[in-house]
Amino acid sequence: MALAVPRTDHLHRVVVVALVAASVGLVLAHRAYRTVEISLSGLVLTVLGDDGVAVVADRQTVYFGLGSATPLGLRMTPECTSAFLVLPLLLVGAVMIALRPRITGRVLVALGVAAAAVVLVNQFRVLTLVGLVHGLGVDRGYYWGHTLLGSMVSVFGGAAALVAFVWLATRK
Repeated sequence: MALAVPRTDHLHRVVVVALVAASVGLVLAHRAYRTVEISLSGLVLTVLGDDGVAVVADRQTVYFGLGSATPLGLRMTPECTSAFLVLPLLLVGAVMIALRPRITGRVLVALGVAAAAVVLVNQFRVLTLVGLVHGLGVDRGYYWGHTLLGSMVSVFGGAAALVAFVWLATRK
């Protein structure tokens, strides 16, 4: 009795369809993605010992500093999520695999690394904001943490993730 070995010459097409489907799913289920992402932020803040953390998942909000004089709630809006930084990676990965099927494995590894990096960068952005609110107060800390420094963390982190993605996917 011989074992049937699945054909892999068309496997890249399945991967392309799966990546496009994941992209569509990410857009359609962005609220669920934000809920998971803000819950992760709450977990990270709790582990790091922030003074009073609560997550209201159905509102995509994490409250921190609840035991202090300056509690604050952060709501993960569609503009603040890492989902729309992961989305282009999925689509570019699908195009790369469609055009060069032999690099499917490298692209999937690169995609995993870059997507994880983007999520970690977004968590670092939240931590930066929380740290600045604690250090500078709510008004100044939120301004510097969200408007200026948070945006810089996102831009540089997203750029680094993109460079890592391209390097990992195209190296020989």
